[in-house]
Amino acid sequence: MMQEWVDVSIHSTVDPGELLGLLGDPHVRGAWEDQGVTHLYWSRDHWSGDQLGQVRAALDQLDPSGQSSGAVHVGDLPHQDWNRQWAQSVKPLRVGRRLVIRPSWEPASLLAGDLDIILDPKQAFGTGHHATTRMLLEWLEELIRGGETVLDVGSGSGILAMAALRLGAQSAVGVEIDPVAVDCAQECAGQNAFGQELTLICGTLSDVAMGTWPDVVVANIDRQTLLLLADELAAYGVAGSRLFFSGLLVEQVEEVMARYAGLGLYPVNRREQEGWVAIELRRAESCEGHE
Repeated sequence: MMQEWVDVSIHSTVDPGELLGLLGDPHVRGAWEDQGVTHLYWSRDHWSGDQLGQVRAALDQLDPSGQSSGAVHVGDLPHQDWNRQWAQSVKPLRVGRRLVIRPSWEPASLLAGDLDIILDPKQAFGTGHHATTRMLLEWLEELIRGGETVLDVGSGSGILAMAALRLGAQSAVGVEIDPVAVDCAQECAGQNAFGQELTLICGTLSDVAMGTWPDVVVANIDRQTLLLLADELAAYGVAGSRLFFSGLLVEQVEEVMARYAGLGLYPVNRREQEGWVAIELRRAESCEGHE
């Protein structure tokens, strides 16, 4: 049976990024503005009356007049209509200095040195348009120098793993528990002509067997998952991997960082966009540079 979708349309000029930041809901599958109407999408099995109340509360914060929260309409969309509307909303996107992410049907004007990644929007989260993904892409562009090994935890569409390879990483592994997302990522990997250098795993961190600790670990996942996986993720950082987390709201950072500090990891860099935070963590070092 095809997945049904809930379309929450808001007849207001609120910024979709700000609205997403206030909601902090990892189950939102798309958000954009079209001709003065902001659309948010949930799959039917992740929708309840609670989300509607959260949307209205977030709108009241963005627009204290109350006009925005009173202009909310909730409707249903069949699977194909959702795919079509989401696809029509996605245009080529430049991230950082060199990365250009585009759907296969949209040509992009590339400059010398640009790196092109084809990514057709489907159910898999991660097109580069959301601040949480964008911050990690920008970070990867700065830190990948060539030859690194990369682990992408909660890889969704695989965009972070693929971007790392485009930037010069030697190999990348993406691990994701959602089989639909993994299927989408596999298709995308084929479109971009990736081969054995990219491994996409449907499973959990315990299913990852890279042989050696990766140089870089990126995880664009929500607060609850970062806390749930703290012991496993911290093991990578303690072993020397550089950890980059995204998916946290500003008010969630302190709790999550306290959990990782208890495991010997501390924030050394931080970025913030649209109410979302990305953080680099490293193990504690002595003054001589040794543990």
